[in-house]
Amino acid sequence: MERTFVMIKPDAIQRNLVGEVISRFEKKGLKLIAMKMIQLDDNILNEHYKHHVGKPFFPELVKFMKSGPVIASVWEGKDATTVVRKLVGSTNGRNAESGSIRGDYSMSVSKNIIHASDSPETAEEEISRFFRSEEIIDWKRELDSYIYNKEEI
Repeated sequence: MERTFVMIKPDAIQRNLVGEVISRFEKKGLKLIAMKMIQLDDNILNEHYKHHVGKPFFPELVKFMKSGPVIASVWEGKDATTVVRKLVGSTNGRNAESGSIRGDYSMSVSKNIIHASDSPETAEEEISRFFRSEEIIDWKRELDSYIYNKEEI
C-alpha cells in the first residue's frame, strides 16, 4: 500500500475543521498510520517550501504557517497520493471543485486548509521530514477486506 503525507494548516485548526478533514479521509477508506500536532519553525518551513523560496509570497506563507500549530499525518491506501489529492482539490479554494475539502472550506490560495503531497516520491520526502520511522504505526485493519478486493490488498 502507498503512503502519503497530509498537513492540516493553521486556518483549519482555528476554524475547528480538523475532525471534518480527518473524517473525509477515513470515510474514503484511507488508513491513518501517524499523526501529531506541531509548531513549525523557519528551518522546517524553508526545507518544506524550498521550491517557493525567493518568490514574492514566500514571507507571508512562512508567517501564516507559523501563526499556529499544524497537524502532520500519514495516510495509507491504494494509490493514496492520487486519492488524497482528489479529495483535497485545487490549490486555489475559489477554483476547487465543490465536494473537495478546499472547494467546501476555502476561499484562498494560501489559507487553503490543507497540504497534501503531490507525488509518491514527494510523500516519502515529506513523511521522513516530519516523522521518525518509529512514529509510523504499521497496523492491520480488519476492515480492509470491505474496502478493497483481494487483488488490491
